[in-house]
Amino acid sequence: MIAPSILSADFAYLAAAADSVEGADWLHVDVMDAHFVPNLTIGPPVVKNLHQATDLPLDCHLMIDDPDRWAAEYAEIGAANVTFHVEAARDAVQTARGIRAGGALAGLSVKPGTPLEPYLEILHEFDTLLVMTVEPGFGGQMFMAEVLPKVRLAREHVRSGHLRLFIEVDGGVSADTIEAAAAAGADVFVAGSAVFGADDPGRAVEALRTQARAAMNV
Repeated sequence: MIAPSILSADFAYLAAAADSVEGADWLHVDVMDAHFVPNLTIGPPVVKNLHQATDLPLDCHLMIDDPDRWAAEYAEIGAANVTFHVEAARDAVQTARGIRAGGALAGLSVKPGTPLEPYLEILHEFDTLLVMTVEPGFGGQMFMAEVLPKVRLAREHVRSGHLRLFIEVDGGVSADTIEAAAAAGADVFVAGSAVFGADDPGRAVEALRTQARAAMNV
């Protein structure tokens, strides 16, 4: 599944950007609060309007402080998947349950320096695991292949039957890196500049999907 990130789109024309990737699986929406990360992007009003402007399922990635308070709202206004950072949550399980109660899938994200092992026992409460392949906060960073062992570990648990969840990677995903992520076990790929920086974003989505399918070993 390919989830183009609107962080790399023209914010003055978000509806048009969504239309340009109508063949994508999800539309990735980075919500940043200038506290958990040093950048500031968008919040609930824009997400609500974007939901009304596109049929693509919105994959909201909350890079914010206090997701326990805010995450469920994104489900209630139409997000299909709401992911928050374990590093910012006080009660990740309760927050996940609130998201699900709001009608969305619940996702847990880990930064590159955060080990996955301490959270394996709660992943059954989630539908998505988002492994950051860059430091969160800005687009256009270099892919960090050193975090792929976390993807492999999660895939091993899915294969064993212990977990059922999407394994998503976000950061530096491009034609040069998507095959390594797919071979490690990822099945959802967030791509920003590799899609919206292309002459034909829709064609870029299809090319990335083809590469990922060829490399997957799940």
